[in-house]
Amino acid sequence: MSNRRKFLKQAALVSSPLILPSHIWAAKGDTSPNNRINVAIIGPGKMGRGHAHKLIRNPRAQITGFAEIAEVRTKHTKDLIEKHYSRNTPSDTWKGLTITKNYLELLEDKSLDAVLIATPDHWHGEPTIRAARAKKHVYCEKPISLTIREGRAMAEAVKENQVVFQTGSQQRTEYGGKFRRTVEMVRSGAIGELKKVRVCVGGPPVPCDLPTEPVPEGIDWDTWLGPAPVRGFNKILCPDDVHNHFPAWRRYREYCNGMLADMGAHHFDIGQWAMDADSTGPVKIIPPKEGTRDLKMIYANGVEVIHGNTSDWRGGTIFYGTEGTIWVDRGPWKSDPENLIKDYKASVSLRQPKNHHDDWLDCIHSGELPLAHVEAGHRTASLCQLSNIGYELRRELTWDPKKEVFVGDKEANKLTDRKRRKKWYRV
Repeated sequence: MSNRRKFLKQAALVSSPLILPSHIWAAKGDTSPNNRINVAIIGPGKMGRGHAHKLIRNPRAQITGFAEIAEVRTKHTKDLIEKHYSRNTPSDTWKGLTITKNYLELLEDKSLDAVLIATPDHWHGEPTIRAARAKKHVYCEKPISLTIREGRAMAEAVKENQVVFQTGSQQRTEYGGKFRRTVEMVRSGAIGELKKVRVCVGGPPVPCDLPTEPVPEGIDWDTWLGPAPVRGFNKILCPDDVHNHFPAWRRYREYCNGMLADMGAHHFDIGQWAMDADSTGPVKIIPPKEGTRDLKMIYANGVEVIHGNTSDWRGGTIFYGTEGTIWVDRGPWKSDPENLIKDYKASVSLRQPKNHHDDWLDCIHSGELPLAHVEAGHRTASLCQLSNIGYELRRELTWDPKKEVFVGDKEANKLTDRKRRKKWYRV
């Protein structure tokens, strides 16, 4: 079966085959210079720098530019990339870097094939939509969106413009295949009928109340804020150095959906995948009367997905069935019966790419859907957002996963989106 026909068969979420530059239609694995995918990075901070280290060593990709708002990180990223390519790439195949604070300048490059978005979460939506409209493929860090409405707009832009989108949910492709294997077992009936999934991650976000500090020289603070509300600088949000820690903007609702979404985008994702629910979601959200754990999301088939938290003795994702239990995390991987993981032969088999970047690059070449495609990324982010809405309103909510609206609840529906600074949200 041809790659185009494979795409048409598999892409129920996409209306037609991809239209790709001629240099991309080449044999899978071809690493000739003319077949490399030109990638620009938007936001080479802690995560973006990690992606850069991997991509410069991937013979199938070539970094041709980046956008960054801090001069110290701009210099570091420039030196990192130029040093590698000056030593390892012929001068006639690498033309240097486009460096800017404004990511839109990257999209003007007709030779650019794709972007990798590793900004804080509040800066995922517009770059994805604008990149898709410019016919650039997208790799976007998880969670892909700040609100449910934003996530839907991102998904529709990707589909309408026929580009390949990979969510940065690398548990689907990496970690020795333990998450994929767990999904195969659950889908194959290894634990009988699935009844409950418990996801143990952090809690909802809090409003940002950090004090204002002087803006360091060399940081474009207004651009960092982008579509978020105006407030004073604080280096907890935007470090003023080349940092190796994960900045704490993740805690604050203006920029993220809290630690519930930061790791929930990984572990809820495995629950969604195991339930084969990448294009749907729950029908009921039942929050506790108080506290930030034990919110339940009920699916149409009766399966309960429960938000635990990191005070639980178990982290990760736990699947409870009528005949057993499987617990999977980045460290532990256990089952009851004890030998189930070792002995069970799953009837369901999912593909196992070399790694998450290669899955994306493979699909850019073939036109197939990546394992963490945009609809999967959107639906997983939605679970985190629905959870936060439930914790905020403290009452049972009815959700229509097809229309993506709360049934008969104007107050809840208002929380599926938020206001943005129009100067920075140009879609």
